Amino acid sequence: MPCLLEMKNITKAFGVVKAVDNVSLSVDAGEVMSLCGENGSGKSTLMKVLCGIYPYGSYEGEIWFAGEKLQASHIRDTERKGIAIIHQELALVKHLTVLENIFLGAELSQYGVLDYDSMTLRCQKLLAQVSLNISPDTRVGSLGLGQQQLVEIAKALNKQVRLLILDEPTASLTEQETAVLLEIIRDLQAHGIACIYISHKLNEVKAISNTVCVIRDGQPIGTRDAALMREEDIITMMVGRELTALYPNEPHQTGEEILRVEHLTAWHPVNRHIKRVNDISFSLHKGEILGIAGLVGAGRTEAVQCLFGVWPGKSEGRIFIDNQPVAIGNCQQAIAHGIAMVPEDRKKDGIVPVMAVGQNITLAALNQFSGALSHLDDAAEQNCVLQSIARLKVKTSSPELAIGRLSGGNQQKAILARCLLLNPRILILDEPTRGIDIGAKYEIYKLINQLVQQGIAVIVISSELPEVLGLSDRVLVMHEGRIKADLINHNLTQEQVMEAALRSEKHVEKQPV
Repeated sequence: MPCLLEMKNITKAFGVVKAVDNVSLSVDAGEVMSLCGENGSGKSTLMKVLCGIYPYGSYEGEIWFAGEKLQASHIRDTERKGIAIIHQELALVKHLTVLENIFLGAELSQYGVLDYDSMTLRCQKLLAQVSLNISPDTRVGSLGLGQQQLVEIAKALNKQVRLLILDEPTASLTEQETAVLLEIIRDLQAHGIACIYISHKLNEVKAISNTVCVIRDGQPIGTRDAALMREEDIITMMVGRELTALYPNEPHQTGEEILRVEHLTAWHPVNRHIKRVNDISFSLHKGEILGIAGLVGAGRTEAVQCLFGVWPGKSEGRIFIDNQPVAIGNCQQAIAHGIAMVPEDRKKDGIVPVMAVGQNITLAALNQFSGALSHLDDAAEQNCVLQSIARLKVKTSSPELAIGRLSGGNQQKAILARCLLLNPRILILDEPTRGIDIGAKYEIYKLINQLVQQGIAVIVISSELPEVLGLSDRVLVMHEGRIKADLINHNLTQEQVMEAALRSEKHVEKQPV
């Protein structure tokens, strides 16, 4: 296949800081190149240069596409050339239909009147091409994340895409949805469409890629044949050192029971005939890591939202802390009882994007810095912020920088720092490493182990079974709102967990210690 894209010696600086420093790469027609690197390594900046979000003249170096020099001043310039990018945060308009989204800004018309017949026919062909069996008139907001991702690809195909850039496309997808997406990419590849694939899921990188390009701290580390690389090789190139064990297995003692939940039930906020959590009971001990596994929609997040007092629907059940019944109706009451939580959706529920990193860290603990007259002690707050940033290794140019400008991994570390300021006895982590890089994951795993060594009890929810099994002392397996198994993690396998989740029997399996 001929060379489709060539980026030569690209350098992009923000002030004195070089986000991308002399990076070169090339992609052939029909090639899938995975672009790997830790959060903040420069991947997104490089792609924004390629797409014209950072226009020609704002960076050094040259871009050649399909044999022509590319000097884009706007993203529309690159879209006209056949370059399309699908960001991790999807850019669909939820209240519009699938058809309206696909043709947004590219409507077909005859004599000044929208040609809905032609657009409908074209839309049906595009949806068939991405294996999406829905009506063009379907509202995008009613679709699942996996289906929305496919609508984005159909939208890109409508622009006669020749190079498709996918940024963390499977971060919020199920395994089945991921398999469908990877198969579509293979089909596009067979039709000569090139793809730059950005993902922290190295099993996907290995499965889909022809080549792997790694950048670290804005600088090129190397491009290799994917078939000749192990996942461990990619990790070493990304972080600059070998990680002998991704999941630290440090000894810690499990103490007495700290939390007990009895007959917890939660109803759907709108349809109160549907139980999202259905009569579950479990316990948690000091210094224990309790993993909660299950397929998407199993009720895991809903259960811990009830514990933290933020479930928007009706719920009932009994919660005991230190064997004493407690009432938790909101997050303030949960915090007062020593519970802190890192939410599943950090963009929506975890951060205030326009506020500074430091302000986000101290947001829930401002009472610690207020005096008798309720005036904030700015010096004490600033000192605490600096200590938290150092402890969690949050990479930021300044505590005053808006947290929305940080990478996902550093945003997650800042949320963790906020939780730790509350001195929790029980820490709930819902998808703690979603969309963050291997290096940041490793640091979060080490922190979890340090916390349980101090006697803090941790609940971990993750859609990645290897993560649940790599961290947990015990695993609750949920399916359709119920706990199907409560398993001691003595060499548990993914197959055992999935078998427990999908087992038809109603009883709860308890594995002996």
